[in-house]
Amino acid sequence: MTAPAPFRRTIRAAAFAGLLCSAAPAALAQAMATAPTVGSGISQEQALALTARLDALERQNAELAAQIQDLKAQASAQTQAVRDEVHNAPTVSVAGGRPTITSADGKFSVSLRGVIQFDAAAYDQASPGPITTDLRRSGGALGASASNVDLTHARELKNGDLFRRARIGIDGTAFGDWDYRILLDFGGSGVENTGQLYEGWLQYNGLKPVRIRVGAFSPSLGMDDQGSTNGMPFLERSTATDLARNLAGGDTRTGAQLFGYGDHWLAAGAVTGRIVGVLNTGTATPVLQTYGDQLGLTGRLAGTPFYGQDWLIHLGGNGSYVVRPANTTGPSTTGATLVTGQTVSFSDTPEIRVDGTRLINTGNIPARHASTLGAEFAAQRKNLLLQAEYQRLGVERSDGFANPHFDGFHVQGIWNITGETRRYNIQTAAFDAPPVARPFNWGHGGWGAWEAGLRYSDSDLNFDPGSPGTFQTGSSIRGGEEKNITAGVNWYWNSLARVMFDFQNVRIERLSPATSSTAASTIWFTPPGAQIGQTFNVWSVRTQFAF
Repeated sequence: MTAPAPFRRTIRAAAFAGLLCSAAPAALAQAMATAPTVGSGISQEQALALTARLDALERQNAELAAQIQDLKAQASAQTQAVRDEVHNAPTVSVAGGRPTITSADGKFSVSLRGVIQFDAAAYDQASPGPITTDLRRSGGALGASASNVDLTHARELKNGDLFRRARIGIDGTAFGDWDYRILLDFGGSGVENTGQLYEGWLQYNGLKPVRIRVGAFSPSLGMDDQGSTNGMPFLERSTATDLARNLAGGDTRTGAQLFGYGDHWLAAGAVTGRIVGVLNTGTATPVLQTYGDQLGLTGRLAGTPFYGQDWLIHLGGNGSYVVRPANTTGPSTTGATLVTGQTVSFSDTPEIRVDGTRLINTGNIPARHASTLGAEFAAQRKNLLLQAEYQRLGVERSDGFANPHFDGFHVQGIWNITGETRRYNIQTAAFDAPPVARPFNWGHGGWGAWEAGLRYSDSDLNFDPGSPGTFQTGSSIRGGEEKNITAGVNWYWNSLARVMFDFQNVRIERLSPATSSTAASTIWFTPPGAQIGQTFNVWSVRTQFAF
C-alpha cells in the first residue's frame, strides 16, 4: 500500500535532518582539529571568534536534534493515523456472489440482492373445439358474470415463457441490532407485472431470541410457505400451500410479526393487513383502494424435536384467521355495509404460472371471518427428504348459508443424487437448497449438484357440490378439485445458478357452477351441472440466477 503524500514528505524531511545532524559533529571536530591554539601565536580576538563559532555550531546541532525529534513524533502520529484508517475502513466482499459492504465494527452492512427466474412451458392438452361441445371453463363459482367467466383460456392454455420472478433490492444491518430489506419484483403470473414493492421491512433483534418485524413480508405459515423460492425443489409451491397462505399471509402482505427461534424450535405470530397493490400487464386491472383493509392473524409453532448427526424429524402446526375481511363496496344508501361488500375467495392455477388461468375458484364468498389450520411433517436422512403438509380452510358466511370448509394437502420426496443434503434453516424452520460441493466446470470435471423430486398434491374447493346434471344451489360451492402429480429434476451449476425441469399431470374435476337456465345459457354456456374440468400434462423448464 502506498503511503499518503504528507506522510512521504515527513519521512524525507526526517531523513534530511538526520544527515545534517550526523554531519554537524563531524564539522565541529574538524574545526577543532584545524583551529590554532593561543600558544601558536594567534591573537586574543581570533581565539574569542573561534570560541563563538564553536558555540554557534553546538547550538545549531541542538536545534537540529530537536527538529529531528519533532519530525519523528509527526511521522509516528501519521503512521498511526494510516493504521487507524486502514483498520476502520469498511470491508467489501462478494461472498456467495452477493456484493456486500460491511463497516469495520460490523454494526452496519448493505448487500445487493437479485433474482431472475425465467420459465418456459408447453401445455399438452386436447385441442379446442366448439364452445357447445368443448365445455372446459374457468371462473368463480359464486358471483359469476359474463365479465368474469372465461370461456377461452381454459380451452387453450398458453404455451410460451414468463419471467416468473425478476427481483432487485438491498438488505443489511444497522446499528448492530436492526435488520432491513427493500426488494422490488417485476415478475408475474401469465405475464409480468409492471413492478411492485415485494418486500420492505425493518426488524429489531435486540431482544434475542425474540425478533420484531414490521412492513411488507411473508409471515411464517408453514414449511412450503417459508422455503426460499430460490431453492424450492419444484417450480411452484403446492396448490394447497398457496390457497392457505394467500388468505392472511403470502407475498407482499403488510403486517407486524413477533417471532423467535433456537437450534430446534421456532414460534411466530403476526397481525396482518392487505397485500401491496400491483398492476398486471396482462389483465391491466389495478388493485383498488378499499373502504377498510383486511385484518388478520397468523401463527406457527414448529421445530425438530427428534434429530441426530445426519437425520432429523420436523413437526409443526400453523394457522391464520381473518378477523375482518376487506370492505370493497363501502356503505349502501342506508349507510349499512352490503353483505357482498366483505368477502373472501380461494383460487389457484396449476402448479406452474406460465399460464395464469385459475382453474379452481370459489368466487367471492360473503364472509364475517375465515380461517386456515395446517399441519407439517418432514423426515430427513442424509440426502433423502420426505415432506408433507395438510391445510383446512373455513369460512363463516355472512349471508345466512351454511359455512363451507375446504381441504388440501401435498406429499413430496426429494433425493439429492450427488450426495448433498438440503439445508434446514432454523430461522425459518424450512429447507433450503443443497450446497454445491463441485460447481460445474467443463474443463475440470465439476458437474454441480443434481436433485430429483416427486410430489402429489390434492386441493378440493368443492362444498356440498351436488350431483352432475343439476344446478348449483343454496350453500353449494363448485370451486373444483385439482390433483397434481409432479416429477422434477434440478441441476445446480453452482451456488448462483440452476436449471429446473418439471413434468406435471394435472386433473381438474369441476361441475358447472351455473345456478339457473339463464346462467347456464348466457354465462357458462354449459348444460346444468356439466363437467367443465379437464386433464392435461405440462412440460416446463426454469433457468435461475440468484444472489
